[in-house]
Amino acid sequence: MDIIEAGFPSSSEGEKKAVRDIAQSGLDSDVCGLARVVIADIDACLDCDVDMVHTFIPTSEIQRTYTIKKSKEEVLQMAVNAVSHIKDHGVKCMFSAMDATRTDIEFLRNINKAVEDAGCDVVNVPDTVGVFVPSAMVRLISDISEVLTIPIDVHCHNDFGLAVANTLAAVEGGARQVQVTINGLGERAGNADLSETVMSLHSIYGPKTNIRTKYILETSKLVERFTGVKMPPTMPIVGDNAFAHESGIHTHGVLTKTETFEPGIMTPEMVGHRRRIVIGKHAGRHAVKQALEHAGYAVNDEQLGEIMRRVKDIGDKGKRVTDADLFAITDALLGQVSKKELAFDLKEVSVMTGNIITPTAAVKACFRGSERIAAQTGVGPVDAAMKAVQSILGEESRIKLREFRIDAISGGSDALAEVSVGVEDEQGRMVSAKAAREDIAMASVEALVTAINRLLAMK
Repeated sequence: MDIIEAGFPSSSEGEKKAVRDIAQSGLDSDVCGLARVVIADIDACLDCDVDMVHTFIPTSEIQRTYTIKKSKEEVLQMAVNAVSHIKDHGVKCMFSAMDATRTDIEFLRNINKAVEDAGCDVVNVPDTVGVFVPSAMVRLISDISEVLTIPIDVHCHNDFGLAVANTLAAVEGGARQVQVTINGLGERAGNADLSETVMSLHSIYGPKTNIRTKYILETSKLVERFTGVKMPPTMPIVGDNAFAHESGIHTHGVLTKTETFEPGIMTPEMVGHRRRIVIGKHAGRHAVKQALEHAGYAVNDEQLGEIMRRVKDIGDKGKRVTDADLFAITDALLGQVSKKELAFDLKEVSVMTGNIITPTAAVKACFRGSERIAAQTGVGPVDAAMKAVQSILGEESRIKLREFRIDAISGGSDALAEVSVGVEDEQGRMVSAKAAREDIAMASVEALVTAINRLLAMK
């Protein structure tokens, strides 16, 4: 990331301390502080030792009239004074004519030219209320660029879902810098999303940024966890379904040649993602057969047809079909459940918890013919039990827990809990499984053990 706008130092002491800490943390990126065209705001940024100050003032008639009650002449003079003050202190300056897309074009050109003459380094054009369309953005940036020699930046809001489209249109019009946020987070409906903007530039338009795209998914998940704002599975680039295929036509094509139903110019590996074939009611025979073959099953056409029928029955009931469901259906059909030797045979589970004892779980199991016992503590009984199960594996099998979800199927304190887990081995192969019990800890352990056994069977 070239520039990080770390915060608005004058808004609170906590915000000021955060911006100062970020600015002094030795990042390679330029750290920027936000300020109104008010000397006290600017000085608060300068006190934080930032590399750049981003100063702004409303320029549209509606905002000038109802928020700051200033004339065009007053606004222009305040902008020039603010930029001059910033440059007098030897730091970079970015200026924003707030609500630029609803500002008279001549005044917008004039104020941007005036701040350039005052020494401004970058002019930002914000679509503050997200009302622009891409074709208009191309024209606007082109018009402003006619009077400027410094780079033009753009800041788009997503009120109509056009933030990324308008950002890309600005690049078409001549913008050399764009503002984005992780996961599109921002005021109201958010701002232009980093992953969509960057990957569109790299893969469709051609210009490259300094973003290391292989960390996009990891960063998205990090921000999702810290903010508590869950991304929908259908979100482009970083959503769980972004590279998942269920439709029979799609899966057959992707398994034959990935470019048939993926862009090709963008692969899951480019953004740190993985391609996933989903087994569901839309799944095709080719995908189901390949999933079974990878797990070590050999079925004939008649058996495959019956497996397909049962899978689709589950999907038609509105249920998610897990790998464990598919394998259980196949085992039942082939009569192999009792014949298969389990790599991980669970014998006993005991859990202790309370307000004066650290949650502790002990697990006894037979792993690959060897009886083992493991005990672990955790933040709760479920966490302790899951850790104990993983301890049984030791260093022989590096299996990580990647997904964990609990759903209450019925009401009441004795509700049946359905636990879904996903595990992954060192080769990146993933298997999911689920279990349902009134005892959440036991359901969690059973689901995890089932998934581990399936993954070890695949290996």
